[in-house]
Amino acid sequence: MAILSKEEAKKIIDKVLAYSKADEISVSLSGERTGNIRYARNSVSTSGETTDLSLSVTAVYGKKSGTATINEFDDASLEKTVRRAEEIARLAPDNPEYMPMLGPQQYIETKAFIENTAAINPEYRAKAAFGSIDPCAKKNLTAAGYMEDNSGFSAQGNSKGLFGYNKSSSVDFSVTVRTADGTGSGYVARDYNDASKLNTQTATEIAMQKALASVNAKALEPGKYTVILEPTAAHDLVQNMMRSMDARSADEGRSFLGKKGGGTRLGEKLLDERVTIYSDPANAEIPGSPFAADGRPQEKVTWFEKGVVKNMYYSRFWAEKKGVKAIPSPGGIIFEGGSDSLADLIKGTDKGILVTRFWYIRSVDPQTLLYTGLTRDGTFYIENGQIKYPVKNFRFNESPVIMLNNVEAIGKPVRTNGSLIPPLKIRDFTFTSLSDAV
Repeated sequence: MAILSKEEAKKIIDKVLAYSKADEISVSLSGERTGNIRYARNSVSTSGETTDLSLSVTAVYGKKSGTATINEFDDASLEKTVRRAEEIARLAPDNPEYMPMLGPQQYIETKAFIENTAAINPEYRAKAAFGSIDPCAKKNLTAAGYMEDNSGFSAQGNSKGLFGYNKSSSVDFSVTVRTADGTGSGYVARDYNDASKLNTQTATEIAMQKALASVNAKALEPGKYTVILEPTAAHDLVQNMMRSMDARSADEGRSFLGKKGGGTRLGEKLLDERVTIYSDPANAEIPGSPFAADGRPQEKVTWFEKGVVKNMYYSRFWAEKKGVKAIPSPGGIIFEGGSDSLADLIKGTDKGILVTRFWYIRSVDPQTLLYTGLTRDGTFYIENGQIKYPVKNFRFNESPVIMLNNVEAIGKPVRTNGSLIPPLKIRDFTFTSLSDAV
């Protein structure tokens, strides 16, 4: 029962709506099946599968709202949940920023649900783990990994006639490989909607190569270096920038998009002209939900075009206050790139540092987007287009805004953490100290 059809979901939502006596009511219904397998020291430690089906009701009187949730679906329980939401709403204070619920919306169709991912079973998970553990064990390497598969649906409806339904599936895999003496470490991560694209052995072999190559790392002096960020590393900083594009924060001077003295940087060129970033829930490689949590349609939106800020995302309240379209925040993003592979970027580098990924990233200054963090699981020195030797990990202090003004080359985008992100070659990337962590 965890994954309901569109018709089954609408039947439940319509029933709940009919129970309500409130001025407005909205219903969210979701269900999922989630499986996982985890291993460490070349041995599976946990594995399991769960299913869940839940419903949330929000009732509104004027500008007062109350929410109740339930995972029982008999008529008496559904009606009781509506009454509870109404009771909470009557007791709640007015929300001065409350916005009336949306009426019917037009949603695009996305293809985020793949049957073979939904069909993953314990045997599949065991084979996936074996495909990662076995090659490591044969090379006297130690693997620690995790794979999670998910398939489910989300539906929403309200008393003004809105209804939306979406199904999705995903499989996420990551593994860290260490040498026997613990001095070498490699990492790789993969995620797909379609499980047929995942090969845990092929992915693990990349982490194995990094682990073996990172033994006996040398210390380099901290400073400004040309770096090549693998997509996993680039994603961490770019995604932090995208999460900071809220229009209200900019208008109130609390983000990198706000100007001193008032106003925003919308329409200004803030990044290198080669940087174009957009979101598109219909993209075949990273299909997303056709609607946001509040029912607004998700559409293709360009956020940066040739380095120029083209859009920010707005709450409905703030959009009405400013008299603009209420664009919701994006799910996955697409960072346009070229055709060069990671290997091509390395070949074209005289001197630099290759970064596999970052770790423990923390904000230093929200208004400049300055972040600090550590490199991890494979950091290497490049000379004359070749990886020469491993180097000790660094702490960095860097802003993605500055980073994306120091672009030397952009590679071919690949799927990373639900987005399409290219490897990036960046000059003058700031490393502030060394780290003894592997």
